[in-house]
Amino acid sequence: MSLNYPHSAILLTTCFCLLTATVFGQGIKLMRYDEDYSQLKDSSRNFYNTLKFLPLSANKKMYITFGGELRAEYGGKINEDWIKDQGFNYSFLQRYSIYTDIHMGDRLRFFAQLNSGLENGSKYGPAPVDEDQLAVQNLFAEYRILKDTTHQLAIRIGRQEINYGSGRLISVREGTTVRQYFTGAKLMYATPRFTLDAFVLEADEVNFGVFDNRPSHQANLWGAYSNLNIQKGGNFDFYYLGIRRDGAEFEEGIEKEIRHTLATRYWKSGGGFIYNLEAAYQFGKFGKGNIDAWTMAIELGYTFEQIKFKPSINLRNDYISGDQKAGDGKLQTFNPLYPKGGYFGFNPLIGPANLIDLHPYLTLSLTDKLSMQADVVFNWRYAPGDGIYRPGGNFNTAGSISDHRFIGTTYLLSADYKFNNNLSFSCGGQYFRVGNFIKDIVPLWDDSQFFNAQVSYKF
Repeated sequence: MSLNYPHSAILLTTCFCLLTATVFGQGIKLMRYDEDYSQLKDSSRNFYNTLKFLPLSANKKMYITFGGELRAEYGGKINEDWIKDQGFNYSFLQRYSIYTDIHMGDRLRFFAQLNSGLENGSKYGPAPVDEDQLAVQNLFAEYRILKDTTHQLAIRIGRQEINYGSGRLISVREGTTVRQYFTGAKLMYATPRFTLDAFVLEADEVNFGVFDNRPSHQANLWGAYSNLNIQKGGNFDFYYLGIRRDGAEFEEGIEKEIRHTLATRYWKSGGGFIYNLEAAYQFGKFGKGNIDAWTMAIELGYTFEQIKFKPSINLRNDYISGDQKAGDGKLQTFNPLYPKGGYFGFNPLIGPANLIDLHPYLTLSLTDKLSMQADVVFNWRYAPGDGIYRPGGNFNTAGSISDHRFIGTTYLLSADYKFNNNLSFSCGGQYFRVGNFIKDIVPLWDDSQFFNAQVSYKF
């Protein structure tokens, strides 16, 4: 089953978007529910401003906001599974979304969003992250218990997207066509320099059709995430995350998994010297056995703001534990939980489990609108007794048949062009050169290639 969108309707919508793109200067945020259009209450009543702020009461404290996104992407792959003469495969990916944000005064709001993710062209059919024809992406009520200039406390109940830190463990997964969501409750506390969220959430089983995703009816993710900003001293994140999966698969086997993660992150972004240091330890139960896993990530960089094109030179290094011996009842494989898909490339073939990587990259701001990035990623298995895993952390290929650790090298080149606050274009290419491990496990092996182009409009 597939949805067919009238091309004329899409064209008219796109034309409207282009005409209104330069009218409004509000920055579009990754999490659309974080956008605040209350400052438009006294603005001119042109069509776009009315769309973003439509008063529902005379004092304008009750208002409604509408927004959405149209995104199209073409991606091509050659020998995508490292198989010689596997050939060319492509996908045309589309994302359509629309949301409404209803503010019932200063304390109560309702947020609802529909998303449609479509895939066409692949000879293997859509991947789970490529297609979800129609789903309720967000549907929550939020009540602000406390709101003043120094303290805010709110509770949010319902279906909601979440995104924390660098997205290595909890991400909305913006890079894929189908974004990630959960259902449950979240309590949020914030001061000017400290935030703390506590939550209990369930994850749906995502299917390809229309409103056919199935709730798990159990807590799959719970925990607390905090951020402390120290003036001139950087940022500290401290967090605890718990997960439950009833049929978790690793090279160790398939069992019920109850896993706890304790982690911290120290980071600074922006100009000049940047850094991101993150470490996590995991424990819990996998069947009757114990979990003992960890990860450490180091990223250092420097942006030369006074030099033409503002070059930024960066180095990332990740150590992610793997299982020492399959079948011994103990599990040392790190679980990345709910990560973003493109952490190790545009079309990553390996994910953040049982992995060591060394990742230098360079960024250039050629103009105020155009930026480019070049990356090289060297990948090794951490433990030779464990296999490799997919970007989402799911088990991919057993590794015990090979003693080699080196998986391969990824070369990446990408460019992004921002026409305005709403419309953007990006493209990139990736070449994966296989290492000795892949040569051992794939009888007729070959290097893989990937390229894509994406246009996105958000309003």
